[in-house]
Amino acid sequence: MSELYEAIYHHVRCIPAGYVSTYGAIARLVGCNPRVVGYAMHTVGPDDDIPWHRVINSRGKISIADDQMQRQLLEAEGVRFSSTGIISLSLYGWHFEQE
Repeated sequence: MSELYEAIYHHVRCIPAGYVSTYGAIARLVGCNPRVVGYAMHTVGPDDDIPWHRVINSRGKISIADDQMQRQLLEAEGVRFSSTGIISLSLYGWHFEQE
């Protein structure tokens, strides 16, 4: 696994239950493109300890086509969606400490 992916996974593990972050926020922390963060989340397996479901797009929406599992996982942690499927980043957005 690359050092870049490890850095991405480190930050994703820091997002507590009930909060989300965006691909872009994590990308800025590790110095890559948000798409790379998406690729890293795509490689996470079901037995990994990486809470991939806590990473969403900058509009507060789930980006994957089959979003039911991700939505269920987030709702189980207390994250609420608007009637249009948007998560309020002002309420649920995790702000990383400056490193």
